[in-house]
Amino acid sequence: MRPSLYCAPLFLLLLLHLAFARPLFPLPSKTKNEEKKPIQTFRPYNIAHRGSNGEIPEETAAAYLRAIEEGADFIESDILASKDGALICFHDVTLDDTTDVARRKEFANRRRTYEVEWFNVTGWFVVDFTLEELKTLKVKQRYSFRDQQYNGMFSIITFEEFISIALDADRTVGIYPEIKDPVFINKHVKWADGKKFEDKFVDTLLKYGYKGQYMSENWLKQPLFIQSFAPTSIVHVSDLIDSPKVFLIDGITVRTQDTNQSYWEITSDDYLAYIRKYVVGLGPWKDTIVPASGNYLMPPSDLVARAHAYNLQVHPYTYRNENQFLHFNFHQDPYSEYDFWINTVGVDGLFTDFTGTLHRYQELTSPHPKDETANSLLVKISQMISAYEGL
Repeated sequence: MRPSLYCAPLFLLLLLHLAFARPLFPLPSKTKNEEKKPIQTFRPYNIAHRGSNGEIPEETAAAYLRAIEEGADFIESDILASKDGALICFHDVTLDDTTDVARRKEFANRRRTYEVEWFNVTGWFVVDFTLEELKTLKVKQRYSFRDQQYNGMFSIITFEEFISIALDADRTVGIYPEIKDPVFINKHVKWADGKKFEDKFVDTLLKYGYKGQYMSENWLKQPLFIQSFAPTSIVHVSDLIDSPKVFLIDGITVRTQDTNQSYWEITSDDYLAYIRKYVVGLGPWKDTIVPASGNYLMPPSDLVARAHAYNLQVHPYTYRNENQFLHFNFHQDPYSEYDFWINTVGVDGLFTDFTGTLHRYQELTSPHPKDETANSLLVKISQMISAYEGL
């Protein structure tokens, strides 16, 4: 018999969710004031990219629960808005790639073409559906080479449901929400009170008690990083909430969606000196830090070193186990990739589709001092010997 991916409590929760078709997490959280094991801050952060989406369809309650089970420090989500202004967890502004919308005949006439980040895109857009309609859709795995058995089992969740998943965990789990495509959302979704998408995003965080600068007492109780590719959104929310922000950086050919700046502009020393007034870190695509040619790594850029010189953390994205994503240098071994990025490049956090893999690597190589095992000590001895032999 094939072993289950879940421990019993999670599996039972999911069965109840499917059986009764009701929200998995009551709002607001009933357990947020309990004393919990604190978040670790002594090693790079394990950031569950859209949940444990290497195993379970992305941005679903099940994917986030699985990530927490597997040891995530932060669960990460992309926040968009529905036609009626509800904030949801979903990556694409179109529903085509990760839901069953194309099979739903009642929505056949909703297909549209809009401009998104300088390009015309055709599909079924989140902003043309109410929350009630979005909740009827079922989520599927993005990649065909990943496990398909959970397709159609789970629904889109709201930002508030996402927050409750973190607050209801049996240990302190941080959240890492993105203000996703704010230019597009603000163009197509209007709120009666005249507020912007970014305002609604922050209002939700404040409602659930998120506040405090990085490493403050409040932050350690409810850890949060706010992320965005749009610098004007980051500047705007900086006046609304003092929680730490991270400026995301796309590929070298992609311009910022709001300010139309190039990669080279936003990674210059002058720009880093400017943006550090608003953020604690950068979130670059990893292939811009260490470029590849013919699927082999080239010499690293100096972006990490320059960011650190400006006291900025670096949290690259995205780390994936499959051979399709691993450069040849790593010999089909994701542990080797993590070792390179943590110990050679020196990053401060990693967005990963496979939370469990990163957690196991870190537990083996850099466990909490109180949890150090014989195996981890042997690894450290081996590392010391290798370093000595290399002298």
